[in-house]
Amino acid sequence: MAKITASVFTSHVPAIGAALDLGKTQEPYWQPLFAGYEYSKQWMKDNQPDVIFLVYNDHATAFSLEMIPTFAIGTAAEFQPADEGWGPRPVPKVIGHPDLASHIAQSVIQDDFDLTIVNKMAVDHGLTVPLSLMCGASMPEIAAGAKAAPVAWPCPVIPFAVNVVQYPVPSGRRCFELGQAIRRAVDSYDPDLNVHIWGTGGMSHQLQGPRAGLINKAWDNAFLDQLIADPEGLSKKPHIEYVREAGSEGIELVMWLIARGAMADVAENPKGVAQHGTAPKVAHRFFHVPASNTAVGHLILEA
Repeated sequence: MAKITASVFTSHVPAIGAALDLGKTQEPYWQPLFAGYEYSKQWMKDNQPDVIFLVYNDHATAFSLEMIPTFAIGTAAEFQPADEGWGPRPVPKVIGHPDLASHIAQSVIQDDFDLTIVNKMAVDHGLTVPLSLMCGASMPEIAAGAKAAPVAWPCPVIPFAVNVVQYPVPSGRRCFELGQAIRRAVDSYDPDLNVHIWGTGGMSHQLQGPRAGLINKAWDNAFLDQLIADPEGLSKKPHIEYVREAGSEGIELVMWLIARGAMADVAENPKGVAQHGTAPKVAHRFFHVPASNTAVGHLILEA
């Protein structure tokens, strides 16, 4: 049967994608950030999944104020990079996994989570920047003349969009429990697949108002500590703390709780009782400021 073997957490700052696309990875400003993902690129090659379930938020490209799904799962066979106002990023189209996506939708909806099923949508930087950071060319390869973007992404990807833009947005607790439901869905899928689940967005940042440019290093690193050691406790953190301490866009971090809730150590048995399995191994942890006006966090956990 299918199995979730790792979770990946990373910021998805649009300026990172622009730096990659415009060949700026070797510039002094950007080099330290991209160096923090060199381990991750090799790790992906050594631990290549069959499918990535990628949690992100849409930035008014696939959805608008006319329609705002709280949770939306992409079930299409492919997804094109979105034009966010300056043309699509020069990256490969995303190949989906309709069968597993449909199975997860069926299981999770029957598990009392209301998902929006999306059969056609473009995917923006929220999804493509994490793929570039984890699956693109290494810095030595780029320095030798290779293109930053691969010819194709290494495996199918299931996009899972979460509304963290327009209030009301889902609670951390709801996201954590949704992650547990997604794990149950994957566990009940018969084909033998190695699945990674990724949580993206954040860390602390605010894009407007008097606090524009806010970055809270101490709070961000405390969040990473608790995400590793006490995710259930972290899931109870109220929205107002995210906004107060991590800025108005820091609320994106609730999406990381979906990926963390899908790990084995917090899985529930069919009766809803937590099994408290072995804690995941921290394969890699990285934190850097700034990238544009944002703190960048990154974590890889192995089951």
